[in-house]
Amino acid sequence: MRNVKQGRQGKQVKRKRRFGAGIREQTQCRFCREGTKYVDYKDIDTLQKLLTHRGKIFSRKRSGNCAGCQRKVKTAIKRARFMALLPFSS
Repeated sequence: MRNVKQGRQGKQVKRKRRFGAGIREQTQCRFCREGTKYVDYKDIDTLQKLLTHRGKIFSRKRSGNCAGCQRKVKTAIKRARFMALLPFSS
């Protein structure tokens, strides 16, 4: 048996199976799906979806962005903050 190993005192111990360790289907981020080359800092509705209520930027894992689009979002949010379109904090 594949999932059984020899434990301490000669007893057989069943191993736990790990699910999700296989190949995961890759999904595209929202900006790659739409094919946007530039994240506009004036598009406040889109940028607010990527911020917490405290004004922090969501991580890549939480927002679902790829690395390149996350960098574009970061610069767009910083530009919008500088132009007083978004708050620095709440």
